[in-house]
Amino acid sequence: MTARALLAVADGVEDIETVTILDVLRRAEIEVLVASIEDRRMITCARGTRLTADAMLLDVLAQDFDLIVLPGGGTGAERLGGHQPLAERVRQQAAAGKDYAALCAAPVLALQTYGVLKGRRMTCYPSFSDRLSGCVFVDEPVVVDGNCITSQGPATAMAFALALVERLAGKAKRNEVAKGLLA
Repeated sequence: MTARALLAVADGVEDIETVTILDVLRRAEIEVLVASIEDRRMITCARGTRLTADAMLLDVLAQDFDLIVLPGGGTGAERLGGHQPLAERVRQQAAAGKDYAALCAAPVLALQTYGVLKGRRMTCYPSFSDRLSGCVFVDEPVVVDGNCITSQGPATAMAFALALVERLAGKAKRNEVAKGLLA
């Protein structure tokens, strides 16, 4: 059975993070559904990259996913954090013990806003760590705490994506994908 991941996107998400997550998960043969929270499928990333989502988020919220992942980028993470249907879906994912993940600003501006970081060890873009409450900031590139996976930013996007592959498809698949990427 192929693992399924939902990659939620919005205008202003970080280009490198978004594309790296998508590319690495698909290399691992994980089914990734990119879903826009905007009123259109085409979004513009933080550095101007245009990305066409596979679907509108509101149309796929009832589907089952092994992982829900949120890229960072200040503006994009804020938009994701303020989207109530996404917030509710991530809370359901967390309550069900299923994986959810975010990097850069998204752990703070989205996951913390959703209330799913309480008591967790986590990481984020270091300059956002002073905004955290109720969780423990760990200054490491990728932190896994139970079903919550977080990472620090654009330069850690590859390590984060490979950690997601390992989580969803196992260490052998992670190593296979990493070898192909020379990572």
